[in-house]
Amino acid sequence: MTARLQVDPAAIEEAAKLLYIRALKLLPNDIKQAFARLDAGETDGTARTVLATMIQNIAVAEARDNLLCQDTGIPIYNVTIGRAVDVDGAALKAAIRRGVERATREHPLRSSVVHPITRRNEQTSCGALVPVINIDFSDREAELRLEMIPKGSGSENGSFLKMAIPAEGVDAIKTFVVDRVIEAGGKVCPPTIVGVGVGGTSDLCVHLAKVAATRPLGSRCADPEGARLEDELSRAVNTLGIGPQGLGGDSTAFAVHVELAATHITMNPVAVNIQCHSARRASATFTLRGVEIGT
Repeated sequence: MTARLQVDPAAIEEAAKLLYIRALKLLPNDIKQAFARLDAGETDGTARTVLATMIQNIAVAEARDNLLCQDTGIPIYNVTIGRAVDVDGAALKAAIRRGVERATREHPLRSSVVHPITRRNEQTSCGALVPVINIDFSDREAELRLEMIPKGSGSENGSFLKMAIPAEGVDAIKTFVVDRVIEAGGKVCPPTIVGVGVGGTSDLCVHLAKVAATRPLGSRCADPEGARLEDELSRAVNTLGIGPQGLGGDSTAFAVHVELAATHITMNPVAVNIQCHSARRASATFTLRGVEIGT
């Protein structure tokens, strides 16, 4: 009989707190490696200077234990629960919220979360339906994974949805993505990860774009048509000349990522969600052996 993992809400709270702070201070290795690749291949002199400055800023922030960016973002937590995990879902969500509040208060962090109408800031990085908590399930046994993503407003403002006409086919998808990257320009702090959602309903499509934008670099769309579209769009976006921080050059995006869902015969939704160059994330994996912290 498979041993079951009992998850203590107090442990979730502590992990949620630590992951928020860690994500804001340590850039994942895949992003650092991607900076090195862009720097090595950039042909524009100004762009090379900008990339060198960005790389240096990251190194200085980490060496001095400072935040990578002043924007602490909207806190997003992705929870993936295995088959042999016992956890109280309501208690888990409450624990994550407490962890966010503690990170903001105890670090302390600047709270960027406000009421959408009154603009009142509770100074907790929390509010109605924030932190955003996405819960999914896996076929792993005694494992629970908690991923934290602080999504900055500059890149999140680079979010778009179009209910394309099916008869326009894949060309409508490509045109929409490229046009939106041009529209966003330097406002989304390139080089970026461009997340593209295709299919589903309008809300699912936008969610898929966010999933795509926050995937690790080097990962591929599981669908072969989606993976092909990733390659084509990645090449297209990096011919636009937007460059790092929008100042020109080859290095507009680290990559374009695509996620797909089946859709209705009379619909073809396509969404774009852009992640900035500071593609921050951190994770904790709970198993019977304990808790492992990573990215």
